[in-house]
Amino acid sequence: MEEERRDKKMEESSSSSNLREPFRLCNEMQLLEFPDKYVIRPTDSQSLQPFCIGRSDGVIGPLDDLPNGDPLKIQTIFGIVGTIRLLAGTYVLVITSTKQVGTYFGHHIFQVTSLKFISCNEALKLSSYQEKRDEAYFTTLLKTVELTPGLYYSYEVDLTVNLQRRYRLAEKSVFKPLWKQADPRYVWNKSLMEDLIEAKLDAFIIPLVQGSFQHIEFTPKNSPIVITTISRRCTRRLGTRMWRRGANLEGDTANFVETEQIVQFDGLVAAYIQIRGSIPLLWEQIVDLSYKPRLNIINHVETSKVVEHHFVDLAQRYGSILVIDLTDKSGDEGKLSAAFATEMEKLSHVRYVSFDFHDICQKENFDNLQLLYDQVAEDIEDQGYFLATSGRKIIAEQQGVVRTNCIDCLDRTNVTQCFIAEKILKLQLQRMGAPLSTDSEHNDMLEKFKISWVEQGDDISLQYSGSHALKRDVVRYGKQTLPGLINDGLNSLSRYYLNNFRDGVRQDAMDLVSGHYVVSQSVPSPFQLNGFESLSYLPVASAILIGGVTLTSITLNQAGRNAPHFISSVFWAGLTAGVMALVKANGRQFCSRPRLCGLL
Repeated sequence: MEEERRDKKMEESSSSSNLREPFRLCNEMQLLEFPDKYVIRPTDSQSLQPFCIGRSDGVIGPLDDLPNGDPLKIQTIFGIVGTIRLLAGTYVLVITSTKQVGTYFGHHIFQVTSLKFISCNEALKLSSYQEKRDEAYFTTLLKTVELTPGLYYSYEVDLTVNLQRRYRLAEKSVFKPLWKQADPRYVWNKSLMEDLIEAKLDAFIIPLVQGSFQHIEFTPKNSPIVITTISRRCTRRLGTRMWRRGANLEGDTANFVETEQIVQFDGLVAAYIQIRGSIPLLWEQIVDLSYKPRLNIINHVETSKVVEHHFVDLAQRYGSILVIDLTDKSGDEGKLSAAFATEMEKLSHVRYVSFDFHDICQKENFDNLQLLYDQVAEDIEDQGYFLATSGRKIIAEQQGVVRTNCIDCLDRTNVTQCFIAEKILKLQLQRMGAPLSTDSEHNDMLEKFKISWVEQGDDISLQYSGSHALKRDVVRYGKQTLPGLINDGLNSLSRYYLNNFRDGVRQDAMDLVSGHYVVSQSVPSPFQLNGFESLSYLPVASAILIGGVTLTSITLNQAGRNAPHFISSVFWAGLTAGVMALVKANGRQFCSRPRLCGLL
């Protein structure tokens, strides 16, 4: 260990001789609004040239001098996210407020707290009636995009590339623009950056990552320990909980998230990566007003190729793959788990471990996760973790990755990943020589560590399901508590409402902003094909149901007085039952559903 630290100091000394500054983005600017154009003027750099965006055509270009006259409005912004073209023109997405959430190797990390689209759509007044209707829906989706949670970035360092891969890259890569350094799989605004890239505005192009950033510090015996947890959501199959399940035909899975745990101590840095992702089969679970919609496995001749493609891609990126499947072994989950196990038997290079979380850990026996860890400990040890000096000398590398899934890859997955992460953390700190010598110091560290995993689980859950994660108290305390049980119930109800009545619009917004759906005047309107509008019929059906139940109750109370009241009771009860049967039979039609893209 002493030899490693001496090597570290020598490398730091040699690297300090390089006087060239790494690439840095413009971090504060003004948005000036003129009658014919928007002007973006940097306020943190005298060397960067302002540029403008035409309000009538959305064309981006350099600007030598400000237009004559005073601007109509001046606003401070913190970044240009990108542009998107709809039917009537271009919309520019800007960051209007941020908050600092921590540091990453000395670089400030920010979370986006508000976004705003500014429009360049003079062509709207020349559009047809249908185009105006379509544009109105698209702009509704843009307002949904403005509320996107969990977006993080830095002006000085790219967050999309994990530490081990960053160390493998040439040192000169840090002098490239951040968008060129980034891993495109995890750049949330990848499709929005194209116009900025074409205009060569490198100093203004911010790669945003959606996921979570948790940063905690300890100082036992005046020796700082920094633990950073970064989760990166893949954009290839971006979507909501019920409208993006399983894999597409290219092998990309829903809710695929790379989570990296980074530990810094005394000039050494360690990192450990875990991944989660939906079961990589072709399957769906369409909302139909029931609390738990039926799972449907799609029989497709390409299923085996889809699974193989998914794991070949993972092996190329991470090395050996250990799959932990936490789904139930009964009911619909059991059928899906069995189909997954059957496909995994065909892949000799991937180890598959099935662990029925709900059955084995029932009655609050969450310590039984140790039974799972005992099965996979040798594999995890063989895969290892990344360890290096801050001077870029690599001591050890992670040779593989654990891929964990349940049905949603949220609650059970987060509990299990936290359990594994805690085991690895202890190994990392021990090897790095961290001085956690007292029980109080150790317990304080674990408490903050588990809270960071609770918050990380909440972030991932909000982005996929719309609600906070379940089993938050299990992650933090290792057991289910009464307040936690109540919160789980409330979050489950919230998921039910959002999944049934809001997520269709959210899915369309994600498909639009990620470029999976491209607006074009040369293709038919995606809204002319929908003859049944759930938003129109659902309030009517709800009103009839509530009114029918109310009138049935009233007339039943009066039924003993005379025959007409009894007949009224029968009528209203029959009408209510008929409407309920109609709603149940057409449950899918009454739910909010996406209109822009198909399930695969």
